[in-house]
Amino acid sequence: MTELKGALIGCGFFAVNQMHGWSDAAGARIVAICDRDPARLQIVGDTFGIERRYSSAEALFADGGFDFVDIATTVASHRRLVEMAAANGVATICQKPFAPTMEDAAAMVAACDRAGVAFMIHENFRWQSPIRAAKATIDSGAIGEVFWGRVSFRSAYDVFSGQPYLATGKRFIIEDLGIHALDIARFLFGNATAVTARTRRVNPAIAGEDVATMMLDHAAGITSIVDCSYATRLPVEPFPETLLEVDGSKGTLRLSQSYRLSVHSPDGTEVSDVQPRLLPWASRPWHNIQESVGLIQRHWVECLRDGREPDTSGRDNLQTFALVEASYLSAAEKRTVPLSEFLG
Repeated sequence: MTELKGALIGCGFFAVNQMHGWSDAAGARIVAICDRDPARLQIVGDTFGIERRYSSAEALFADGGFDFVDIATTVASHRRLVEMAAANGVATICQKPFAPTMEDAAAMVAACDRAGVAFMIHENFRWQSPIRAAKATIDSGAIGEVFWGRVSFRSAYDVFSGQPYLATGKRFIIEDLGIHALDIARFLFGNATAVTARTRRVNPAIAGEDVATMMLDHAAGITSIVDCSYATRLPVEPFPETLLEVDGSKGTLRLSQSYRLSVHSPDGTEVSDVQPRLLPWASRPWHNIQESVGLIQRHWVECLRDGREPDTSGRDNLQTFALVEASYLSAAEKRTVPLSEFLG
């Protein structure tokens, strides 16, 4: 089959993981990169042997010669770049959060729809192999009908050293991390209809919230709790693990620290190790996230080949982004916010 050619826009902190993932991806490769910072452009270009290097997206698209673009820039630039890709008929992957507002997000989805090009959000947390293992167990019916769940990410890891801009925004943990946990809740329990949220800033050196607790009402009748913290100091640092608790009519599932999956059912209790693979280019403790990058990229290639919509398409991710917006509104107004206020 013909190899798919891609371009990467943005050569910053996380883009290196994406480039490694593309190097491993069967059936696709990156042929051009773009970044306004010459130093970053050179580092990524030299590291991965990419000769075509651009300082502007306009010049990149003008030259063309690729089937898809992977946008790994910050949120303020996303709409312009996605609409530029759509105007050039190029399938697009975009980093999360994919827009600063619901209006922008909807406009980006509409632009790709009009152009008839695939549009996927790089929402990789649901692609982590421990999360996939939990989902498979739930779908198997081993614990019966699910009625309650919890998605938890609590840590004191210093994320600001590698991404200092995270400390300056008025929004922090829900927009940067909670968006992943909320998407996992949707992946496991289905779409939500309403959210009740509370936030707090514990670290005085940052501008935004670093603790958030959200209760979701799901359309399927499930209640879930999504809790996130970068102010939680534990005896063993769990970063970057997402922990799960799921209760069903026949039993329970627990994904605990060190990737220990416990499933209690009428047949007894089974404990398994769902440790993610340590890829040759990965490093602990990031290997969980790094593996998921490769898995979502493989999914993208398969979807382009088959002509089907990706699981984390722009259209699907509007549901996750609405949860982010509704959570901030709920925390500000101290009320339960229906998702219909954002999704119509």
